[in-house]
Amino acid sequence: MNSQPSPHRFAPGTPLTGRIRVPGDKSISHRAVMLGALAIGETRVTGLLEGEDVLATAAAMRAMGAQVEKTGEEWRIHGVGVGGLLQPQGALDMGNSGTSTRLLMGLVAGHGITATFTGDASLSKRPMGRVIEPLSRMGAQFHGPAGGTLPLTMEGAHPAVPIEYRLPVASAQVKSAVLLAGLNTPGITTVIEPVPTRDHSERMLRGFGAVLEVEDAGNERIIRIHGDAELRPQTIEVPGDPSSAAFFAVAATLVEGSDLTIENVGLNPTRAGLFGVLRQMGASIEEENPREVGGEPVADLRVRHAPLTGTRVDPAIAPSMIDEFPVLFVAAALAKGTTVTTGLEELRVKESDRLSAMAAALESVGAQLEETEDGLTIHGTGGEPLRGTANAPVTTHLDHRIAMSMAVAGLASADGVEVDDTRPIATSFPTFRDLLAEASQ
Repeated sequence: MNSQPSPHRFAPGTPLTGRIRVPGDKSISHRAVMLGALAIGETRVTGLLEGEDVLATAAAMRAMGAQVEKTGEEWRIHGVGVGGLLQPQGALDMGNSGTSTRLLMGLVAGHGITATFTGDASLSKRPMGRVIEPLSRMGAQFHGPAGGTLPLTMEGAHPAVPIEYRLPVASAQVKSAVLLAGLNTPGITTVIEPVPTRDHSERMLRGFGAVLEVEDAGNERIIRIHGDAELRPQTIEVPGDPSSAAFFAVAATLVEGSDLTIENVGLNPTRAGLFGVLRQMGASIEEENPREVGGEPVADLRVRHAPLTGTRVDPAIAPSMIDEFPVLFVAAALAKGTTVTTGLEELRVKESDRLSAMAAALESVGAQLEETEDGLTIHGTGGEPLRGTANAPVTTHLDHRIAMSMAVAGLASADGVEVDDTRPIATSFPTFRDLLAEASQ
C-alpha cells in the first residue's frame, strides 16, 4: 500500500443502471490457489480476484514451491502435491489478509517445514490464537508475541496428529485451517461446527478429490476429512463475490431511479444472507439466469430502487453475512423505522472494530443509532438522505469494507461523504470506483 492516504469524496449522483460484473469471489479465489498448489498437475482458474489479499496467497504458494502464473485471462497453477510444500526462504508477507494467514497456517501445520508470517499494521493486531489452539493440538509449534499476533513463526508437524475439534465460535477460517491441516495428516480429522459457516472449503476440497464427509447432527455440523489425500488438478471458474455485489445491491436499492443488474454473483447459501435480509426490509432483488458453476450456485441479480423498512436481524444468520453488516448498517440508516442487530461480537476483531467504527462513521454523517456490546440499533431516516460529511472526513481505520460502505452512504446523502483513505479498497475490490462510475453514467 502506498504510504500516503488517498481521501475521496463520494457525492450523491445519478441512478445506478445497466449491467456490471463484480470481481471474483475472494474466499473461492484463495482456496483455488491453495488447493491448486497442492494438486499434482496444472489447475486453471478464470475469474480469480486479483486483489492484494489473493495475490499474497499466490506469492506464499510460490515461496513454498508451486508455480502460479497468469496467462492472458487465465491463472495456471502447477502444484507440488499434498506433502510436497517446500521450506520458504524468507518470511511470508500476508499484507492485510487474515484469510491467507489462517488458512496457510493450516496448510503448513501438516508439513515438516517452518514458516514465518508477517503482515501490515492492521493484520498484526488481529488474533491468531483461534487457529493456533487447534493446530498446536495437531502438533504444530508457534513462536511469537504472547497474544498470538504477527509476526509469528510456526513449525509444522510431520506427521501431524488427527484431532476432533469443536469450534468455540463459528469461523469458516478456523474450520478451513483444521481441514487443510488434515489433508496431510494420517487418519481422519474432524471439525464440529455449532453453527454452519461458509462451506467453500468443503465444496472445493471435494472438487479436487479429497475424501470428505459432512453430517448434520441436531444443530451441529460434523465434517470429517481423510488424510494422506491426493488432489487432482481442476478447471475453475470463480463466481462474482457476493460481498462485493452487496455494495452495489445496497446502493441501487437506496438511490432513486436505479435499475442495476449485477452479473454472475455467487449465491452460496452460507454467504448470501444479506440479500435475504434486504428483501425482508422491502428491497427489490430478482435472481435471473440461475445456474451452477463449479459446484457453487450463481445468478444475475437485478436490483431496483425500493423503500426499506427497519427489521430485527436474526443473529443465527450472522455467519452467512458477517462481512456485509457494515453496508447493511448503511441501508438501515435510510430505512423507515428501527433496525436491531445482535450477536455480532465477531465484528470487533475484523480489520477494525467494525461495530465502533461504523457507529462513529454513520453518526458523523447524520445517522441516529446506539451501539451495544454485540450490535447496533439504528433509527432510519425513512428514505430522507443522510446529511453527509460535516467537518472532518470519515475515519475508515484502514478497513476496506468501511471505506466502501461509507462510499455507498455518500450516494444516499445530501452533501456527499468524504472518506479519509481509499487505498485499503484494493485489498478486496480494486475496481470498485471504476464500476461505480460505470453504473452511474
